[in-house]
Amino acid sequence: MPVLFELFFTFAKIGLFTFGGGYAMISLIENICVENKKWITHDEMMTVVVIAESTPGPIAINCATYVGYKKGKLQGAIAATLGVVLPSFIIIYLISRFLDHFLEITRVANAFRGIKIAVGILIIDAALKMLKKMKKAPLQISMVCFAVISTVVINLFSLNISSMVLMLAAAVIGLMVFMIKNAEKERVEK
Repeated sequence: MPVLFELFFTFAKIGLFTFGGGYAMISLIENICVENKKWITHDEMMTVVVIAESTPGPIAINCATYVGYKKGKLQGAIAATLGVVLPSFIIIYLISRFLDHFLEITRVANAFRGIKIAVGILIIDAALKMLKKMKKAPLQISMVCFAVISTVVINLFSLNISSMVLMLAAAVIGLMVFMIKNAEKERVEK
């Protein structure tokens, strides 16, 4: 039972003190779950982020569910998921219940402008950590370059391209490279 409480309160803290959604939480989840508590390895964290991004639902919830399941099976997954979701739910409920024009308050609006900058920094921090620990193979480097260039071009020219299209393109390229490598390996073995 203590593991369930630890999972719940750890992810409740992440959910309570992280603004900006799942991408902003990645850095904090990695710091706590990989470096401090050593619940998962860095490689597992990278895999979880990739899988969580390509599955339905918010990335932070998917990450919390995975870590919770690894530490405490189904009960751990439920505890971690509730922990990461409940703080945001309660805060949004209270805001919607008691403050009709919450964002019209000057101090709140200014605070959210500052939070946007902090969220951007958290996302960049998570990306840089993952890049540093990534295997430096040609395929991985080319995928990162493709993603960065695509993101810049899409934003500069205000193109309406879904991130799903980019992920599917990366998946197709990765699958093609895998199939080519397997075919070469089989040819060499014959």
